[in-house]
Amino acid sequence: MGVQFGVPPEGEKIRSLVQERLEQAVQDNGAKVSVDWRGERKHLHVISMPVDMLYFNPDTHRIRAQRTLDPERNRVLEEEPWSEAAQEYLHHLLSCKPSNPHQTDPDYTALRDELDDFGQKEPGIISPDGILVDGNTRCAALKDLGVRDIRVGVLPADTSRRDINSVELSLQLRRDKRRAYSYINRLMAIEEELRDGRREEDVARDFNIKTATLRQDRWVYQLIEEAIERSSSGNGIRLRLVDFEDQQEKLRELHRDYSALAKADPDAAERLKEARLAMVVLNFAKTSVRLAEADFHSRYLQERLPEELRPRLREAAPVSIPGLPGVSVPDVTASLKIARAVTDNLLQAKAAAQAGSKLSAAEVATADSLVKTARKTFDVAVKLAGQRAELQKRKVAVPERLTDAADYVNQCAAEFAEAKQKRALDEEAFDDALLTLRASLARLAKQASRTFSSPGDGVAWLLDAARED
Repeated sequence: MGVQFGVPPEGEKIRSLVQERLEQAVQDNGAKVSVDWRGERKHLHVISMPVDMLYFNPDTHRIRAQRTLDPERNRVLEEEPWSEAAQEYLHHLLSCKPSNPHQTDPDYTALRDELDDFGQKEPGIISPDGILVDGNTRCAALKDLGVRDIRVGVLPADTSRRDINSVELSLQLRRDKRRAYSYINRLMAIEEELRDGRREEDVARDFNIKTATLRQDRWVYQLIEEAIERSSSGNGIRLRLVDFEDQQEKLRELHRDYSALAKADPDAAERLKEARLAMVVLNFAKTSVRLAEADFHSRYLQERLPEELRPRLREAAPVSIPGLPGVSVPDVTASLKIARAVTDNLLQAKAAAQAGSKLSAAEVATADSLVKTARKTFDVAVKLAGQRAELQKRKVAVPERLTDAADYVNQCAAEFAEAKQKRALDEEAFDDALLTLRASLARLAKQASRTFSSPGDGVAWLLDAARED
């Protein structure tokens, strides 16, 4: 994924100026900034450099996912990372909202305003050749403000590309006020560290998360990549990583519920995953996505699907096992195949609906209409699922109230014994409280007597206890 870049064209000129200013900084015993450097803490001298002389890092993790949104500009960035066009593209991406690069990021605006009001507080970091390792966004904001210089610490003369990436990550993951990586770029950074052969435990520690959380995020990232692959209909149009930027909590909850269900019923877990992924694509709220259980398609959706959303499936056939002649296993269940096909249709329609000029206006309009139709159909299904969930909640509410009351009575018994031992019992108040309890039980018994024609042992006890002679 990373750009194969070398030394910038002005690298030697920059290195000469950097060395000159470093010598002066050492002589003046000026300010320093600390970084993690090859397993140790290193203190770098801080110098001032012209912002127009420095280069944005083409390999920065901050905009990894967003780079690919414009294939042509991304190609220039990969082939000519130091060109004016590539550097302008990086400047643009650094100022954009991660989930929508057509909008300016409010965090970027806040950073620019802070720099305008108070100036630069923390120094950035550069390589000796003038590549911004930390402070890419600050440098972009300073350029926008017309500020000529930026204060930076300088890495050692033998800095490699791997060093640049490591220092950038270590500085980003400090618990300070840096503008955080977007969700998708953070996932990509984790995968890159693991591809370099690092252990999950070590990467999790660096990213200040538990190993279980890292594995959860890896599962989500794999799900996203699979969804993008499934969104392709063979014409080069597909969803993008940034389309999932704002779905972090929904996808993490999906992983939690999927993992719990998969232990008992893997097929049901897959059906739940397909239903919720479809709702993520349709951008339902988190509270609505939670309503999609394993039976969501069969119970609420299947009969309501319009013709254009109904999948065309061939009859399931047994699947043979390679290397074992005559041995086969059943194909996935029909309900799961239907759920997957519906989700595939939605993924492809969503990709086509936002393809813009890459497809004809008629094709985009057709896909957009399909997405809107799906949304209306799912709206009805979600409403029904919500009503059922509310009914289930009401069913358990009454017995749960009694269970809570029993806990309070048990606690009362323990505190009664302690109060009696210490001669601190208010007998009159206790008697009044019992009368209140009796009245409450009488009201409950009255409701129960109207409900149960053949009361069980518990209800029979309640009716006897509340009966007044």
